[in-house]
Amino acid sequence: MRRILMMGDVVGRPGRRALKALLPALRQEHRLDLVIANGENAAGGFGLTPETVEEILQAGVDVITTGNHVWDKKEIVPHLDGELPLVRPLNYPPGVPGRGHLEKNGVLVVNLMGRVFMNTLDCPFRAMDALLARGALPRMIVVDFHAEATSEKQAMGWYLDGRVSAVVGTHTHVPTADARLLPKGTAAVTDVGMCGPRDSIIGNEPGDVLRRFLYQTPQALNVPSGPVQLNAVLIEVDETTGRALHIVRVDRETG
Repeated sequence: MRRILMMGDVVGRPGRRALKALLPALRQEHRLDLVIANGENAAGGFGLTPETVEEILQAGVDVITTGNHVWDKKEIVPHLDGELPLVRPLNYPPGVPGRGHLEKNGVLVVNLMGRVFMNTLDCPFRAMDALLARGALPRMIVVDFHAEATSEKQAMGWYLDGRVSAVVGTHTHVPTADARLLPKGTAAVTDVGMCGPRDSIIGNEPGDVLRRFLYQTPQALNVPSGPVQLNAVLIEVDETTGRALHIVRVDRETG
């Protein structure tokens, strides 16, 4: 059995602080074999840099997934095809830098991005079909589906049920309470949440967000300080079959 922790979007310095403060104990407590985190908001809330990637890895993360903000910091682009355990959504068009999947510790980590209320990319369902059709893949496959619409994320779980070990939703930064095993053995949750400032609106300073809503004018978004939260799911997977055996939320806070 493999024990895999998938953490939500790491938002700015508070998110990185949450990893450093809470992840070492979680690795020991749950005897984790693999830790995955979505890092696309790690640098000031938008994008990631080589330095923030290294900080996340040093905190105990094994693989970093991303999403629509992966391009926000141009300095990371040359590293997307390098040795860093970093993936971008698989369903970007051919020719885009980076890779959409990565094998680590016997687990294939795949990144997909949704299309509802998001960028118009290639179909994530068919992109996943094409990957699975290649064959000779690890039995244990974890998918980070970075998407906005709850229906699209739940649909992906049902579409891949029995074909992958887990489909974990990211992007909204709001944890959902629907973690479950689907009938054919795939663990699924609509959104795992985020690692970042607790007293915020999806990781941003509440006043900044409120001004956007109240005045409908451009407003810079800042990441606040204060207590931090870590949202994750723990997934147990049968190494022989690739079927998930258990999924449970893991949520922590610290000052």
